[in-house]
Amino acid sequence: MAHELDIDHEHEEHDEDAAAIGQLIWEQETLQLRTVGIDIGSSTSHLLFARITLQRQSEGFSSRFVVVGREVLWRSPICLTPFLSDGTIDAHALDHFIHDAYHAAGLHRRDIDSGAVILTGEAIKRRNARAIDELFAGESGKFVCATAGHQMECLLAAHGSGATAISARRKECGLHVDIGGGTTKLALIDRGEVVGVAAFAVGGRLLARDAAGAWSRIDDSARRVAKDLGLDPVPRTFADAAAREAVCERLAALIVDQIAATGLDDLGRSLELTDPLPRTVAPAYVTFSGGVSEYIFGRETGDFGDIAAPLAAAVVRQLRQRVRLKVVEPLERIRATVIGASQFTVQVSGKTIHLPDPGVLPVRNIPVLHLPPGLAGRASPQEIAEAFAAAARLQDLAPSAVLALSFTWDGEPEHARLLAMARGIRQFAAPGGVREQPLFLMIDGDVGASLGRILREEAGLRGDLVSVDGIQLRPLDFVDVGELLDPPGVVPIVIKSLLFAAP
Repeated sequence: MAHELDIDHEHEEHDEDAAAIGQLIWEQETLQLRTVGIDIGSSTSHLLFARITLQRQSEGFSSRFVVVGREVLWRSPICLTPFLSDGTIDAHALDHFIHDAYHAAGLHRRDIDSGAVILTGEAIKRRNARAIDELFAGESGKFVCATAGHQMECLLAAHGSGATAISARRKECGLHVDIGGGTTKLALIDRGEVVGVAAFAVGGRLLARDAAGAWSRIDDSARRVAKDLGLDPVPRTFADAAAREAVCERLAALIVDQIAATGLDDLGRSLELTDPLPRTVAPAYVTFSGGVSEYIFGRETGDFGDIAAPLAAAVVRQLRQRVRLKVVEPLERIRATVIGASQFTVQVSGKTIHLPDPGVLPVRNIPVLHLPPGLAGRASPQEIAEAFAAAARLQDLAPSAVLALSFTWDGEPEHARLLAMARGIRQFAAPGGVREQPLFLMIDGDVGASLGRILREEAGLRGDLVSVDGIQLRPLDFVDVGELLDPPGVVPIVIKSLLFAAP
């Protein structure tokens, strides 16, 4: 009996020692950050705080932190984005909303390690964006502040709702439909990869009441639909519930036309904000997000002074009549956006850098364009240029903007392969040979210095160029590139990855 007790005691000590050692290793290899995701749009704004866990993963002679866990700590109420009488966003009222959210969550700005601010719709207009940027000036080193045009909004909704994860898990193609206040965004997702996006001007706040109860907000799309129906697009017309119902039925038909791919009439084509959705794969199901989806899935019943509820009811009726696709509810609906941003630092050896002018650094929040795998060093210059151009369109970025071009280099660094790659980069980023804004090459492979030199000396690119290797990036990443530290001759690179809720 005593011997058995001794064994039990030793076993307990062993467990305690192992647990202590395990905790020590975990603390050295694991990092926890608090992050905030803030979404400011034309119709609504909201934010949430999350805790993310990053773990070091070693591969070869390098290591990086990857996100292994995420936990939403607190979600704000959805607020109607405040506007002033001149049509600009009321930055003072928005600041109060954000301050109150921090207070309600029991957090201060100093408690947040990283974050992402996404501006969409009216928020990206120059005067609005400038005022909003000033709200986060103190966190400029920690936050990603991204403006999202129509195509980038499609991408964010697909990821933020969890629709891309659903498609990957089901190993099927799905059509994601985000119906917001002023626009509807489509994303065709095949086995987790977004293969096409499109947007059109239909939403749940095209008609809305003012503080006095009058239907005074009549967006251009609502005017077009009203005229198409033979209605006079003035407030007194929409005081009639039957007129609003007719508008909602017509708007729903436009949405379902896009889902069913039955062809658009003249009105539908006039409301398109992007090129039509490429129908390369037939979807097996459809998912919905956005404010209107809260009513589609019966998660919301309140009246917010707009047409979201009757529009949702009309969409449901027409789906049942015209579409045979299964409807799948995603993880997030009105909150289909980022939950924040992960952040970690990489030190890059000076021997792998092409940096003719160190004075161009530092540069923060550089958006990343990712080249599909297998193209670098194998595709023609024309194919390289077209692939980067497609990635830029998807993220609403101009080739002339400050950009980081990311790709993986496989195989030998043969001169002919490097020259073809350099010519493709120049064709995309500087077709005239000269760039006004810095260009960054972020390469997973050992060709940073060589490719940078060839790009300048043989492909003829003129302008600020920084080329580094040993960096693994993904779509929707942003990078900060710090000043050259000499000695020891390294450039600190901070990688910021937009994060989405995990299903």
